[in-house]
Amino acid sequence: MAGVPDTSPSDTWAALRDDPKAVLVDVRTDAEWNFVGIPELGSVGKQVVLIPWQVYPTMQVNGAFADHLAKAGITPEHKVYYICRSGVRSLAAGEAAQDAGFAHAFNVAGGFEGPVDAEGHRGTTAGWKAEGLPWRQR
Repeated sequence: MAGVPDTSPSDTWAALRDDPKAVLVDVRTDAEWNFVGIPELGSVGKQVVLIPWQVYPTMQVNGAFADHLAKAGITPEHKVYYICRSGVRSLAAGEAAQDAGFAHAFNVAGGFEGPVDAEGHRGTTAGWKAEGLPWRQR
């Protein structure tokens, strides 16, 4: 296995826009989706797939993650871009997906919010929000 390459949020957006086989899977928790927001893909004719890598509040790894990918209609032919808050959980999810046969896995570098800035806030220095890509409150 070649590993899960990082890709920028902007390159992910271009892939989602241009490749019918590209899918964005947000692996954050339902609490994060509800309180922080989610990527908005309507302008490219898609919807983000919401499958938690870890289950809130215990933060245990979702043992049915690969099953949830398949139930969402994702096949080994899809190019799957995984996103979390900052890029750590999404990398783990992408690796697990590759191990389960979903070979075309990409990690969205910087995630949805990126690291904290000098004032302790996220979403300003790196990631989906910082790059000005569409998102919405759930």
